[in-house]
Amino acid sequence: MKVFFSLLLVFCISSLSMSSTLVNDNQDGQKFNVVSYGAKGDGNTDDSNAFLKAWRDVCGTTKGNPTLIIPKDKKFMLQPMKFQGPCKSETINIEIMGTIIAPKNRESWKLDDNDSESWISFSHVNGLVISGEGIIDGQGSSWWNKVGEADRPTALRIIGCENIKLSGLKHINSPRNHLSITSCTDALIFNLHMTAPEDSPNTDGIDISSSTDIVIQQSIISTGDDCVAINSGSRFINISDVLCGPGHGISVGSLGKGGSYATVEDVYVRNITFTGTTNGARIKTWAGGSGYAKKIIYEDIKLFGVKNPVIIDQQYNPYLGESEAVKVSDVIFRNIEGTSNDEEAIELNCDRIGCTNIVLENIKITGLDGKKISASCKYVQGSCSSCTPNVPCLG
Repeated sequence: MKVFFSLLLVFCISSLSMSSTLVNDNQDGQKFNVVSYGAKGDGNTDDSNAFLKAWRDVCGTTKGNPTLIIPKDKKFMLQPMKFQGPCKSETINIEIMGTIIAPKNRESWKLDDNDSESWISFSHVNGLVISGEGIIDGQGSSWWNKVGEADRPTALRIIGCENIKLSGLKHINSPRNHLSITSCTDALIFNLHMTAPEDSPNTDGIDISSSTDIVIQQSIISTGDDCVAINSGSRFINISDVLCGPGHGISVGSLGKGGSYATVEDVYVRNITFTGTTNGARIKTWAGGSGYAKKIIYEDIKLFGVKNPVIIDQQYNPYLGESEAVKVSDVIFRNIEGTSNDEEAIELNCDRIGCTNIVLENIKITGLDGKKISASCKYVQGSCSSCTPNVPCLG
């Protein structure tokens, strides 16, 4: 148990060390307004070239900490964009006050066949600060009826960056994930509002992969898939004060797809409200994968009509059999209460390799309209105290 107290202390110190408001380190830095570079902001003209010209000056300046300004009361249509670093200043500010929109349908997108994973991407830009009161609109509805997800682009992708801050924006209707954080270190993400229809496929709010020291706070995420998904290679992830729903909950995984080796550790999820979600606190790994998911805490969770409030699925794809699995260990579900709209409120479905040191404390889940609920488990080692419903294999 000492490891969890250590983990909690690390996260508290990490959160306190980060500013809760975004203040430019140097207010005297140059400001670069995209309108000055020819952007029309009429919602129809392709403003991509103007944005790229402005970015080259922002990224290349050595005078203070520059700011790229996307002004309010305008709507800028952009084709897929790559904002690449490294840049010369320690901090690069992106102030989005207006609306950025994608092409209106997928036939209008000018996608690079070699890189169609994202609409807007920032890569290798350290000290990146994206803030404002604007909107990022992926106009994803024409993508959602396509079979499969491989060719659907993520709306905003941050790749290989350090010391990142994102706040204040509204992200809507992405073709796929609204925000992906990949191979990044030290990020503070807060006060975001992400929305997409409940039936829009694969429209995760925030996806994290191969990243360390990521803090997500004080946000509202209502989409058609995971509010937050924590994928392989991620460590020291702190998520708190998030309203999630509709959607698929906050998930560790899925991990180990296609027999791959995957790892996630040191995850702390606290003070979350799930409303009408498919899942609440979830860990999911593919049968046939390998690696581990460990040192994970979900606590202080409120549930309102959640189908699967607490779920570990170590056999996410049962068709691959039970030959190998990602190890799941050192997990705490604590102070979780509210209502489930499904009979099985707690499901701990582990493989023969087992889930070890799984601790449930102070669980109070009831059925909607007095419906009887239950819990199920197999191949689980751990404990359950003050649990309603009772988890049979944990006593």
